[in-house]
Amino acid sequence: MAALGWLTPRRRSATARSVLAGEASAEAARKSTQETRPPGEPVFPVLGDDRAAAFFDLDNTVMQGAALFHFGRGLYKRKFFETRDLVRFAWQQAWFRLAGVEDPEHMQEARDSALSIVKGHRVSELQSIGEEIYDEYMAERIWPGTRALAQAHLDAGQKVWLVTAAPVEIAQVIARRLGLTGALGTVAESVDGVYTGRLVGEPLHGPAKAEAVRALAAAEGLDLSRCAAYSDSHNDIPMLSLVGHPYAINPDSKLRKHARELEWRLRDYRTGRKAAKVGIPAAAGVGAVAGGTAAAIALHRRRR
Repeated sequence: MAALGWLTPRRRSATARSVLAGEASAEAARKSTQETRPPGEPVFPVLGDDRAAAFFDLDNTVMQGAALFHFGRGLYKRKFFETRDLVRFAWQQAWFRLAGVEDPEHMQEARDSALSIVKGHRVSELQSIGEEIYDEYMAERIWPGTRALAQAHLDAGQKVWLVTAAPVEIAQVIARRLGLTGALGTVAESVDGVYTGRLVGEPLHGPAKAEAVRALAAAEGLDLSRCAAYSDSHNDIPMLSLVGHPYAINPDSKLRKHARELEWRLRDYRTGRKAAKVGIPAAAGVGAVAGGTAAAIALHRRRR
């Protein structure tokens, strides 16, 4: 931590939490793939550059919308929280879909509320529910174009990881269903298989994503200059800047500008001018906003 001495105590604390979150996520990701890997056999055949890998953001990069919102829809369906919250917090889901950006205050509320929802539940229970929710809400929202990019890396013999602020258990379900190597996600603390309601570090967002990728690359013996990363959000510029091959996918306006200035590759799988501006599918319209408002409940616990 000596290298952080020039920072103020507040910024030093935030940086330390980012490092802790990144390292915890990398450890969870590697442990997951090691547990499911047949003895002596790699997850994927290594046919190309075994020091290269690809890192994909999830929300609006691999999948339309936010994984946490879709997860919330599933939890609401399973009565993890009450109907009255739907009206109270529907505006936030609408804001997210129309603005297409991440607000730090909303993310803080999302973190605290999601943790209060899962506190006391078993990790295995959430993993099982995650499998069901993927089939119900997520499978049909995968962007075919981004999926093809991930498959190209796999076909080249490279490992492919999701990197997301979503809970690592949900991220791992999505990665496995897509045939990817694994996932880096937010790690919630658990004791004896039961969630405590606390995080390890902080949500895997912004700088924490970069720390997770850095930690995983070191553990896996990767050369980041030969790796690729994909994201839609300017919040992920720290992660994109780590690798030799950054891609802006369905980018928000800030990332689009930054990518053009640095001559990064861009891909946009949305349709229509409005989609390009605000980061939602043009076909979504008012109906999709209304249909998705139940997802906002996942971000809030009723305050009694």
